[in-house]
Amino acid sequence: MRRRIVMSMLAGATLLASALFGTGTPAARADGVPAEFGADWHDPMTAAPPVGRPHTRSCQVTLADVRFRDFTPYRGAYTPPERCGDRWNKVVLRLDGKVKGRQYDRLGYLRVGGVEVLRTSTPEPSPDGIEWHVEKDVTRYSDTFRRARDVEMLIGNVVDDTYTGVIDVHVTLTFYAGRPAAPAPDRVLTLADTSDGTTLTTPRNSERIVAEVYATGSGGGCEEFWYLTVADPASYSCKAGHGPYREVQIKVDGRLAGIAAPYPHVWTGGWSNPFLWYVLPAPRAFDVRPVEYDLTPFAGLLDDGRPHRVEVSVVGVPAGQQGWSTPVNVLVWQDAHRARLTGALTTHNATGLANSSVYTPGPQNRVRTEAGHRLTVSGYLDTSHGRVTTTVTRTLANSSVHRWTDDETTDGLDASWTDDETVTVGGPGPGPGPGQGRGAGRGPGSVSVRTTHTHRTYTMNGATTLGADSRLRTVLALGDRASAVVSEGGRRTAWSRLDDTYSGDAAYTADVPRDQRHAVGTSTERYRLLGPEGCHDRSLTTVQGVLTQDRSRC
Repeated sequence: MRRRIVMSMLAGATLLASALFGTGTPAARADGVPAEFGADWHDPMTAAPPVGRPHTRSCQVTLADVRFRDFTPYRGAYTPPERCGDRWNKVVLRLDGKVKGRQYDRLGYLRVGGVEVLRTSTPEPSPDGIEWHVEKDVTRYSDTFRRARDVEMLIGNVVDDTYTGVIDVHVTLTFYAGRPAAPAPDRVLTLADTSDGTTLTTPRNSERIVAEVYATGSGGGCEEFWYLTVADPASYSCKAGHGPYREVQIKVDGRLAGIAAPYPHVWTGGWSNPFLWYVLPAPRAFDVRPVEYDLTPFAGLLDDGRPHRVEVSVVGVPAGQQGWSTPVNVLVWQDAHRARLTGALTTHNATGLANSSVYTPGPQNRVRTEAGHRLTVSGYLDTSHGRVTTTVTRTLANSSVHRWTDDETTDGLDASWTDDETVTVGGPGPGPGPGQGRGAGRGPGSVSVRTTHTHRTYTMNGATTLGADSRLRTVLALGDRASAVVSEGGRRTAWSRLDDTYSGDAAYTADVPRDQRHAVGTSTERYRLLGPEGCHDRSLTTVQGVLTQDRSRC
């Protein structure tokens, strides 16, 4: 991934400054932690909880065992497990990786039958080598795993005399027998490429339809750092037509069907300072989560048995410019008691997209951005258990201040993104919770309204500075927060709260051989996940690549 000498954030009063390190050569320490980074460090890890596993019979299948040296995809075959049936309580994907030498961070994907089941990035290695692993609950893709499928995986890599790290990965699926806690989708679909673009054909009894988009800005250009781009006339090295606001949109037959704020991913070489990420990656770096859109209001249109044009685009990317990947899966829950459903889209209201990006030149140039958008769609379906109406309202907002000097030796950002979504389902029986089909619960004739409200907030606050002595320092804080509340009849029936926070401070001497960088750095991650089913609260701290704290509070 692309390296800029200076790439990030706010030198003003909101900067999360730290006095842990100055810009000079580090002094020796007496607490067992090395005075600076050496030739090896702790293996990468995160504070996120492991995937829970039931105590039932399990079967394991290998999806890939491959070493990536270039941009040649691995292609193999998947065969379902023989001894765990075809209905599973849980399916867990695990990637084990190792690499040593010198290598950039790399992006990768894994597809089974064309369905994207994992999008990931890699850590940067030590000369002596590192190992890491990624776990993911992939039960939602159970329909894909019930039949033999082609497997494709790629972690694009370059290996030469300078970049010597070969990326060695082993990927498995473990299937746990038993009834799932919540019904998995009946079908998992991908878009078809046609002469008219990409199309989707759903079963005619589709009762709930959710699209997921693994949206990532990458590719080594400015879209990898889209949150820093500026519009003319601002004098900055990364330009975009309308500034840094990005929005991932999905359209059905040309009509806007969903909007979402993309997550501001930071890969493990980001902000010009890999010493921030050697042990603790930024949130979501190893397990890229998809943006989700509830397309159920459009089910009355999609259930006609015909192909419908589905398009995903990223608002704000200059015309003709590359840099975003947006693979799409479509999850479908079907009405088991009716072969065909009918309905209609009844409401479609979108506000104008607000996007103000104001440039103020000065000793520290400044761009202030305020942007946002709102969409409400509603539709009904006549199902085997009566008429069900689904209304989805989504509201996006972005606020940021970007400051930099003319030579970009100081470069800072203070930014936040919010993504509020409310899904209301009304009709006979309660509407489904996450991952549930329609019509479960109360008997025929009862009427229920279920509302699910999800509030997501992403934050980024920090700065990179390059001193006259070529000492580069980055101070950075990242936040990934979400809360969800499900209510029925005015009574809360489910809730969850996530708070994943990272902070780091690292410095090194730029433009010198690795053994002369005299790099130092601290990083901390605290991951909190609360809900009726329990609590996870874990904090990790590293200094010069040594794990100095691993604390659990629950």
